[in-house]
Amino acid sequence: MSGFSAELIDYLEGRITFEEFDKRRDERKAKESEPSAGDAEEAVEDPQPSTSAQIPGNIGKEEGVSVGVQLAFASMLGETPEPPSSEEEEEEEEEEEEEEEDSLSYVDDEDDEDYKVEEEKGEKVEKEETEKKRRRGGKRGRGRGRGRRKKKDEEEEDDDDEEDPTVGDVFALEMELNRENKKMMKERRHRSKLPRALRGLMGEANIRFARGEKEDAILMCMEIIRQAPLAYEPFSTLAMIYEDNEDMDKALQFGLIAAHLNPSDCEEWIRLAEMSLEQDNIRQAIVCYSKAIKYDPTNVRYLWERSSLHMRLGEHKHCMDGYRRILSLLPMEDGEHFMQLSKDMAKSYYESSDLPSALGVIEDALARHPNLVSDDFINMAAELYIANRQYNKALQVLVQFAGVVLITDESKPDVVAPKEEEKAVERTTEEEEEKNKEESTKSKTVEERAAEENGDIKDVQVPDSVPVDLRAKLMVCLIHLHVYTPLEGLVSLLMEQSPEEIGDLYLDVGEAYLEEGEYMSALPLLSALVISEKYNLAVVWLRHAECLKALGHMEVAAESYTKVVEMAPQHLEARLSLATLQQQLGRPECALKALESMYDSETLAQDSSAAQKELKLLLHRSTLLKTQGQKQDYLDSMITMISMLLKVAMQRAKVCVRSVTVSGESHLRLVKVKDMTEIADHEAAYLDNTGKTNVLSKEDWWQLLVSCAQTLCEVERYEEAELLVESAMEFYSFYDNKPLRKELEFFGLSATILDHNHYKAYNYIRLMLMENVDLPQLWNVFNQLTITSQHQRHHRFCLRLLLKHPDNHALCVLCGHNAMVSGSFKHALGQYVQAFQAHPNNPLHSLCVGLTFFHMASQKYVAKRHTLVLQGFSFLWRYVELRGECQESMYNLGRALHQMGLTHLAIHYYQKALTLPAQKLEGIPDDQVDLTREIAFNLSLIYQASGNMEMARQLINTHCIV
Repeated sequence: MSGFSAELIDYLEGRITFEEFDKRRDERKAKESEPSAGDAEEAVEDPQPSTSAQIPGNIGKEEGVSVGVQLAFASMLGETPEPPSSEEEEEEEEEEEEEEEDSLSYVDDEDDEDYKVEEEKGEKVEKEETEKKRRRGGKRGRGRGRGRRKKKDEEEEDDDDEEDPTVGDVFALEMELNRENKKMMKERRHRSKLPRALRGLMGEANIRFARGEKEDAILMCMEIIRQAPLAYEPFSTLAMIYEDNEDMDKALQFGLIAAHLNPSDCEEWIRLAEMSLEQDNIRQAIVCYSKAIKYDPTNVRYLWERSSLHMRLGEHKHCMDGYRRILSLLPMEDGEHFMQLSKDMAKSYYESSDLPSALGVIEDALARHPNLVSDDFINMAAELYIANRQYNKALQVLVQFAGVVLITDESKPDVVAPKEEEKAVERTTEEEEEKNKEESTKSKTVEERAAEENGDIKDVQVPDSVPVDLRAKLMVCLIHLHVYTPLEGLVSLLMEQSPEEIGDLYLDVGEAYLEEGEYMSALPLLSALVISEKYNLAVVWLRHAECLKALGHMEVAAESYTKVVEMAPQHLEARLSLATLQQQLGRPECALKALESMYDSETLAQDSSAAQKELKLLLHRSTLLKTQGQKQDYLDSMITMISMLLKVAMQRAKVCVRSVTVSGESHLRLVKVKDMTEIADHEAAYLDNTGKTNVLSKEDWWQLLVSCAQTLCEVERYEEAELLVESAMEFYSFYDNKPLRKELEFFGLSATILDHNHYKAYNYIRLMLMENVDLPQLWNVFNQLTITSQHQRHHRFCLRLLLKHPDNHALCVLCGHNAMVSGSFKHALGQYVQAFQAHPNNPLHSLCVGLTFFHMASQKYVAKRHTLVLQGFSFLWRYVELRGECQESMYNLGRALHQMGLTHLAIHYYQKALTLPAQKLEGIPDDQVDLTREIAFNLSLIYQASGNMEMARQLINTHCIV
């Protein structure tokens, strides 16, 4: 501490305050500034203390002194050092320019008064120095030759006597040292944006914190932040204070602010990342590591930690990107680490089903460190190539790194495995040959090239040191490349070992045979596995069953499939294959048993995958039941499937599925209920249900719905068909599709008519008529429903519809009929006359107008009865003219005369109608259009009223008694 002043020591130890320290420092400087008598001649204008008495004997560049200072010392001592090179001068000038730019980048310092004073002094001193150099340079130019002649003499004098430096030399040295000091101070400065006026307060805050006066330190820091919000020092101090108070949350927040204001401090970012991890804030820790990596991109530890955090969050892609950067930064000497990391990355890529990326990592590792490739690495590389169906490359890896030798037609039979010294040469030759082959076969397919490259392989020599895993990979490659000649010996050697130990390799080779259709070669391997204890697994039995089925052994294959279903009851493909085999073998009951439900209702409601499997199973079961003619069981399967699709729709329609017992058997029924448990979020439930039922397309579901509705009608379960249509109308996908919605409306109308539910049928037909008012078929159905129903709500509907469509002919006539039935004869007459004007040649309109006049004339209080009768008969005769003399026209004329009391005329027309035959209409039975019974009955009433009971009895017996 001897290099510090007394007041500074007292201030740092806390004995005095900052104001006292400032006052004592000014007093000391004032005393030191008074020049003594001996030093008056050497006083200089620069207020800084002289350093001429502290000149060392020898200063080197390695001690941090610039070339200018060395030249100044050398000129004082009379030495002639080598001048600096132009490159060094340029570097120093560039450094000075950069430092000047850095110093000018602080806007806060430019406003400071001390800064301006120093800048003015520096400019003044530089001007004086430049002037002295110019004068000095002229003197040197004139005395250069003389200096050479006296050089030897001066050296001798320097050796004998020490020459005293002049005032100019001292001044030049001090100026050079001052410039060097400023440069070093600028290098040490941490680009702070804290103004000089606040630095004392910042130091006071740090002192208070060191003393334990944390509240005062916090207040000082807050004041500094208020005046200089971009300075990082107060935030850093606050972070330390709160960390000391164990308030880690605030400490972390202030530390993050300080780090963002001073982002180049990597160690601070790492400390903040560790604090974030202590608070389980992994995302923030990743951000901190990213900031540190930005300013130190080659730090492997930072990259490794950030990748580990990405892996904890499940961000596989970012994690792998970090590992790739680590691989690019690892030196060649760290090969073991490179290979291990590559292996882990490839495994991770493989688990995430990203085979191209895994192969890329493996290929880079094989190319960079071929001498460090182990058997495990070869096994992984071969497995990845096989999984990607690149069997040629897998075979090349085995040949290049495992010492496998392929013997072809051109090879000699006594080829042996190459020695270690020959491997490099052989690899180079093989690579050149492969490149030539690739260039010559670019236009050929992969299969053709593989056949040309490997078709002539006659034998394979495998060293004894090659593990059995690699031997199995070799066999798989040869199988897929259709090189079967050397396989017999390899497979025999493989089967000599126990399947209990290497059963997985048995299965790999067997599956390769199955993929290539070599079922006879695969059967011995699979048969050895199914009888083993360790590998007696469902997947092995499944492959065994597939192999037997392909060979035509149906009975044994069915037994193997049954074993699979017993060991894995939820294996869908095994159940479907077993059901197909049992059906082919003539065992329908066993086939249906194989297609029984795999899951309970709770599992189906929670697991989407289970629901999808169950739907596929039910679809096959329903198809099988339909082919067997079991309609009730078929409907049970269909209702189960459709209820899974229409779960939310049935909730809105208040329809549920219940199990009932019919003839001792349990079957499903659709039932209408009043109260059901409400679903909180219908939209979310609909989306969840859509995810479970997307195994079938919307068209397939529609076909299933139509088939189910038709089958329900075939078995006369009309009410359930009606409920099914009602539920389907609540399903968004069907209702939003207009053609499907129209078809559903027709299904619902048919089902309600067949169920004699005229109330619901009227609702369907009313909607149809509102959209298709000009369709006659709909009006015919509407008339049939209104005739059979007991209510009259259709009257108002027709009147409202007539206001919208006043020119509709069918609607006009129908409103006239409704008015006639209601007794509103004048309104009916107006509608009939409108229809008559539109279609005057239609006999029905003339008949309706005439009958309306007769009804009006039959009323008790009427003014012009005879006029109405005449008008009625005129329209009736027009009707007869248009219709012609037939049973219908004569009956209607006689009926009108009978109503008016003209019975003697009515008898004539009734008798004439009895003599005429009934008309025959296509599609209608004859008894429905024959009016003989009606004519005889009316005629009998006339005879009965006149007292001729015998004639009345004869007509009844002749025409009305069956």
